[in-house]
Amino acid sequence: MKRLFSLALIIFFIFSSGLIAQNQTEIKYLSGTDKDNTAEWDFYCSDGMQSGKWAKIGVPSCWELQGFGYYNYGRDFKISKPYHKEYGLYKHTFQVPKDWKNREVKIVFEGVMTDAEVKINGKLAGAIHQGAFYEFKYAISKLLKYGTENLLEVKVNKWSANESINFAERNTDFWIFGGIYRPVYLEVMPKEHIERVAIDAQADGKITAEVYTDSKKAASANVELQDLKGNKVQDLDATVNKQEDKLTLIAKASNIKTWNAEKPNLYQLQIDLLDKKGNKLHSISKRIGFRTVEIRESDGIYVNGKQIKFKGVNRHSFYPESGRTTSKALSIEHVKMIKDMNMNAVRMSHYPPDVHFLDVCDSLGLFVLDELCTWHTPYLDTKVGKKLIKELVVRDVNHPSILIWDNGNETGWNLELDDEFAKWDIQKREVIHPWNSFNKINTMHYPDYYMFAFDAPVKDKIYFPTEFLHGLYDGGHGAGLDDYWKQIWNMPLATGGFLWGFADEGVVRTDKGGIIDVDGNHAPDGIVGPYGEKEGSYFTIKEVWSPIYIADRYIREDFSGIFNVENRYHFTNLNECTMTAQWVNFNGPEGNTDVKILSESQVELPALSPGAQGNFSVNKPTNWKSADALFLKAIDMHGMEIFTWTYPVKTPKQINSDKVSYSKDGTIETVSSEELITVSTGDSEFKFSAKTGLLKEVKKNGRLIPLKDGPIMLGSKSKFETVKVNTLDDMVEIIGLFNKRKKYYDWKDNNEMTQDFFIWTVYPNGILDLKVELRNQKIVEDYMGITFSFPEEEVKGMKWLGDGPYRVWRNRMKGNQFKVWENDYNNTITGESGWVYPEFKGFFSSINWVKLLGKKKNGFTVYCHSDLTFLRMLTPEQPAEPMRGATVAEFPKGDISFVKNIPAMGTKFMPATASGPQGSAKNYFGNVDEPLVFELTFEF
Repeated sequence: MKRLFSLALIIFFIFSSGLIAQNQTEIKYLSGTDKDNTAEWDFYCSDGMQSGKWAKIGVPSCWELQGFGYYNYGRDFKISKPYHKEYGLYKHTFQVPKDWKNREVKIVFEGVMTDAEVKINGKLAGAIHQGAFYEFKYAISKLLKYGTENLLEVKVNKWSANESINFAERNTDFWIFGGIYRPVYLEVMPKEHIERVAIDAQADGKITAEVYTDSKKAASANVELQDLKGNKVQDLDATVNKQEDKLTLIAKASNIKTWNAEKPNLYQLQIDLLDKKGNKLHSISKRIGFRTVEIRESDGIYVNGKQIKFKGVNRHSFYPESGRTTSKALSIEHVKMIKDMNMNAVRMSHYPPDVHFLDVCDSLGLFVLDELCTWHTPYLDTKVGKKLIKELVVRDVNHPSILIWDNGNETGWNLELDDEFAKWDIQKREVIHPWNSFNKINTMHYPDYYMFAFDAPVKDKIYFPTEFLHGLYDGGHGAGLDDYWKQIWNMPLATGGFLWGFADEGVVRTDKGGIIDVDGNHAPDGIVGPYGEKEGSYFTIKEVWSPIYIADRYIREDFSGIFNVENRYHFTNLNECTMTAQWVNFNGPEGNTDVKILSESQVELPALSPGAQGNFSVNKPTNWKSADALFLKAIDMHGMEIFTWTYPVKTPKQINSDKVSYSKDGTIETVSSEELITVSTGDSEFKFSAKTGLLKEVKKNGRLIPLKDGPIMLGSKSKFETVKVNTLDDMVEIIGLFNKRKKYYDWKDNNEMTQDFFIWTVYPNGILDLKVELRNQKIVEDYMGITFSFPEEEVKGMKWLGDGPYRVWRNRMKGNQFKVWENDYNNTITGESGWVYPEFKGFFSSINWVKLLGKKKNGFTVYCHSDLTFLRMLTPEQPAEPMRGATVAEFPKGDISFVKNIPAMGTKFMPATASGPQGSAKNYFGNVDEPLVFELTFEF
């Protein structure tokens, strides 16, 4: 009996399991799942590379990246057109189990560029699908052969037969590809099944779900709220309203956690479709987040009742080696980088992304603007536009991360389509026109700082630039952001904005030996490079958009230990974050780059609610003044670094006080001629011009060190007057004097100079000091400082104590940290070539000392004893097409400079002067009675 009972139990469980499986949706992939997991199909390309013959191709993929067809960027739409007739043929065989015969089978294509004709066993699966960025499916149960092999054939035309689609999707400012570039799979469901579900889960717990079905047996439905592991959270007592094609379910969940970008709480909603007897026909689960979105006229955009300041970026779905074919792993990587920059929003540019990207935005927390694919031309074919909006919204409707729909981009909107979104969106999210004023919102792109949000005809609208600070090359992004954000944060109707764009869209050219091609200045717009290489703006954005805003300050002798702080979170109290304070010392030029921690303590952050201001105190150990710097590192509630702020404690003169030895031992000799003043010590020889006092040559142990032709005075309006030589027992001084000018008054001691001058001091042990005083107008546009020559071809790298590791511009000073850094030489042109970051050449701030590494051991170390001095290291090469302001063309003479002012960087569409006060070309240096002082020590 026992054996019979056990056998019966086994049979029961097998039968029950079968029933459960029959009630579920099953997915079988015919392609691979992503760019890193493809399946091999047969493929024929009509034109271009490897055309006219059958071959193999990985699916999903863009066929150009697999070595087929033609590459083309959208902007060459009207120039050359060999790819207009380009098409690909795909063949793939697959097996279908016999037991699927009693089920509903659909074939799903997540994305095909651009027209797709699908056949199963030689018969059309349905109408040709047009539109490159949309999911589509066909019911193919009647076309299949069960229990045996089936043939799938797909013809893909890269260019659509519908000219409206071509102008909207192909005549664009992004790369154009062909192919089945997103996964293909079979969706297998019970005959009586749920077609789709649209869910509205509000912040108060109210759930409305539209369950679409054409089942005649469907009578009702059960709803259960679960956690993401499928564990029941609570039963939901839903009212059910049955209509012809759907069931509308209304329920109320209690004690739920809401979804937002800071705390992305998610649940799972299980819906069971039932017949009249209560038998389960079909069961599906959908991820949901409880949140409410409101756009309040002349007010702002609210999520769960909180007004949001959007810190966003535009992102293409793109990878250099696979084009538009991506992966969930890449989506996770990108979202983590976006959030690491302290952003809270992302705009889809300029088409719906992969489903997994939206899934990751849901789970990690980003507000999303989802966009219909048009660039500057709308879908003028309203019929096809309506079809594509349906496909967009039906696929994406349940993502809590999506707050707004974009009806195209930059005049690419067909006004007849605006109302179509609401037909398919149960949440009735609002529609915007990026680059236009429409309904409640003004989304003007690339505003000049000085007209920002002051558009007189629409000044009562919410200001929401869906593109600003265009980041061509090294311009934009972080350059100017500090000024813009101060204005955005403090303007009631400004609700944030979106930088352009996330990554350089550089594609691997299989037809050009694998080079990375950004199509001139069309695609190098990123904060990061094609493979995610971080530019300097990445860290500027991270600091400017930190939700913990610490007011700028310096540490001086009377430092109180108190910092003023503002909580710029929307849903998080400040004390949910943690902060560590470290008092540190640095090694010198011969040591490593590690810091020595003198003291470490936890900072007690105040319990500030979102938007509140207050302060916190840092513990000051008894030896705090012996530290070189203070580090403050903030960590959010998810364990991610918000930012690490660094503050010098000592002046450069104090930091360098123990690093230079002025030994008076040894001999020192001076020989002068009409042309040169030669000063020799035991192992060093220095030659100076007898006419200008400039350093002309340095030798150390007979080896030439090619530092010369300095100090050339930058910004001096005085004429050079004379050279004087003072020969003392233990040093030699070479003094360069400039003529006195009328506006300098001789009110000082007679022993003090009141004109521009420099003094070289040579010591017996080969140490070389330089002191410079430079006077000028109060307001200047020229560089103010000194400069030298050193051949670039001799440079191997540099190590320095200062802000780093990235170069800075006047309007992009934030984001670096003060410590010891070491960079190898590179010749990267930001966004155009190399993508080796940090860039080696440019301006570096808060320089204390720098060790220049020469290729032939012919470098040197220079200690800068003057406060707030910039190092200029060589001259960056210029990109080919910088447009209006995305480069700095004028650098000081020579190669290595020490200056008190540096230029700002503009953007693709505007010079730096139009991007805010920090972009001004003018510098205020105060009273001319206080000269600019440079004190340097050279060690060879």
